Amino acid sequence: MQRTLSIIKPDAVKKGVIGKIASRFETNGLRIAAMKKTQWSRREAEQFYAIHKERPFFADLVAFMTSGPIVAMVLEGDNAVAKNRELMGATDPKKAEKGTIRADFADSIDANAVHGSDSPENAANEIAQIFAGFEII
Repeated sequence: MQRTLSIIKPDAVKKGVIGKIASRFETNGLRIAAMKKTQWSRREAEQFYAIHKERPFFADLVAFMTSGPIVAMVLEGDNAVAKNRELMGATDPKKAEKGTIRADFADSIDANAVHGSDSPENAANEIAQIFAGFEII
């Protein structure tokens, strides 16, 4: 059993598609072990995306992720990281396969509806930044 982090980003929360996205995970073999809706401060977003600090898009990413509420989830299942990334689709929704979350709900490469951990190690780190151990059931 593997865990991964998924975040429904502000654009998708604003569209009111939280349930539709969560359903994609559940109907494809991932169990939601924890879920919370929150609004990140600038500091929280900067800490979460610190790995991208030197990249030119960092400031815009932080601004976007603090522009509205997000929904963070811990997903569990066999090969959860890979399964989540498959369900999300390509970062650029124009290149995402039909039927993926980003193809169906994202507007652009920047407002791309969801974030997902890219490795089990990063998943563990990202989950620990957002959830206390007792919140994961």
